[in-house]
Amino acid sequence: MREAIKKGYERAFAAIFDSNLTTFLTAMFLFILGQGPLKGFAIVLMIGIATSFFSAVYISRVIIEWMVRKGDEAKFSFETRAAWSVGRNTSFNFIASRKKAYIFSSSFILLGMILIAVQGLNLGVDFKGGRSYIVTFNQPVEATKMKTDLTASFEGAGTEVKNYGSNEVMKVTTSYLIDDDSDGADEKVKDALVQGIQKATGKQFNESDAQVDNAHFTISSSTKVGATIADDIKDSAFASGGLAFLSIFLYILLRFRKWQYSTGAIVALVHDALFTFSAFAVARVLGFPLEIDQVFVAALLTIIGYSINDTVIIFDRIREYISTGTNHDRERVFNTAINSTLSRTLITSGTVLLVVIVLFIFGGEVLRGFSFALIIGVVIGTYSSIFIASPLVIDLDRQKQVIEPVKV
Repeated sequence: MREAIKKGYERAFAAIFDSNLTTFLTAMFLFILGQGPLKGFAIVLMIGIATSFFSAVYISRVIIEWMVRKGDEAKFSFETRAAWSVGRNTSFNFIASRKKAYIFSSSFILLGMILIAVQGLNLGVDFKGGRSYIVTFNQPVEATKMKTDLTASFEGAGTEVKNYGSNEVMKVTTSYLIDDDSDGADEKVKDALVQGIQKATGKQFNESDAQVDNAHFTISSSTKVGATIADDIKDSAFASGGLAFLSIFLYILLRFRKWQYSTGAIVALVHDALFTFSAFAVARVLGFPLEIDQVFVAALLTIIGYSINDTVIIFDRIREYISTGTNHDRERVFNTAINSTLSRTLITSGTVLLVVIVLFIFGGEVLRGFSFALIIGVVIGTYSSIFIASPLVIDLDRQKQVIEPVKV
């Protein structure tokens, strides 16, 4: 048993390193080119990748080796009956279903793109700019609840609410009527803000700071966020995403020595990004509008990192099986590789999905779009690794297949 554990860690190291490095590249470019909260998110993501890699490779090994220190006499198992059933008895023909997957994905993404063309995206203030107001109370106010109430008052336009300096002061920024530069639009937005706060808190608006008490609030100042700031954020997000894609393509090409693997991986990542955009467009039609803001960009790049991690694990198993040379039927090899990693895929996806579902339910309105994007991304990232990335390698690699007869 101890020798098996030693070999297991040695054989798994390359796949763990490859999958974590491709995710790290995404975070690195986000850190280099991102602005504001995106840069902070990238730092946390890189630290998380480094620490999880260290713990997976070294800390867990120390613990496992201690638990099996008695060798074959140790009563220790890595599997439950359910895990054994999934890991040993699955023989799904995923490759044969690839055309159905292509049709499903293309149809959903096309629907999403049509909806985006017709109704546009619900862009937040990060991308459209907006009007910003400092609102003062005489007691603490919950920013998350206020955001929900003010979004309705601003007719669903992008709205950002955060405490400013203290819990009694809020900064409210909205893209409501941002394309209208008239004085009348300024007054209309301010009126909507006042009415929304009055409805949410029961307090009345007062022009003077001196009159702020238990029954009144005031707007201390107001400014307008220009489009230049929003354009800079948008450009940096596109640039970091593009460089991340390029670096992932080159690294997979270096590791797997075939452009088909790189292309399959990148197409799957683009698929995941477009599918997530489409899901937001469909959700908006269904009466569940979610903003496209900096937090969404962070979620999208997290999805890219998660999806490529899953894809590289499957690619590594395919490479391992091909290197044995025992079977030249590529479709059978690919199916075997996907089935053999299915247990790992479901366990990983399931545990991550549990976390983001909890975040979606209890994380509040501020994190609603982030957690919704992650839910879609985890599910679709797993799906694309199996039904998009791996089958595309076969479809792009047109070398003649040698089909071995099946023994009965």
